[in-house]
Amino acid sequence: MSILSPAVEVPQPGFLSGYLETLALIERLHRLLLDVIKDEFERLGVIEVNAVQALLLFNIGDNEVTAGELKSRGYYQGSNVSYNLKKLVEMGYMHHQRCEVDRRSVRVRLTEKGRTTRRLVGELFGRHAEGLERRGTLGRDRPEEINATLRRMERYWTDQIRYIY
Repeated sequence: MSILSPAVEVPQPGFLSGYLETLALIERLHRLLLDVIKDEFERLGVIEVNAVQALLLFNIGDNEVTAGELKSRGYYQGSNVSYNLKKLVEMGYMHHQRCEVDRRSVRVRLTEKGRTTRRLVGELFGRHAEGLERRGTLGRDRPEEINATLRRMERYWTDQIRYIY
């Protein structure tokens, strides 16, 4: 006997297992992405910056952002964004400046050293995109289809969080 009310629709076992596999793949792909960046940096002899920090530099790009903005983008779960930003500033990869409007907030942007590291990550991603397309692993339209599906999942999860509060 189900504890769910008759109005609640239980997902079909095939759909549920597919959904759980999707969740596991997303998690594994993120960890694997960090490993790929780490391996590339080791190959190049870049040992000062870890993979999470390299991804931060890549995603900041030419923007000037706050730690809060980076956290809200959600790229760095499981890492301490503030700590990594502080380390990147100390190592000379980023400039930081107190926000004129809100003195509690610090805005950061890349230095030339940070832009050089960002270019390394961008080149790595460019080679991957080229290889995936050339080998036929992903056709030209597949990333858009995948991204559309993942955006719908993101909206669904965001709505779930909004309804809680």
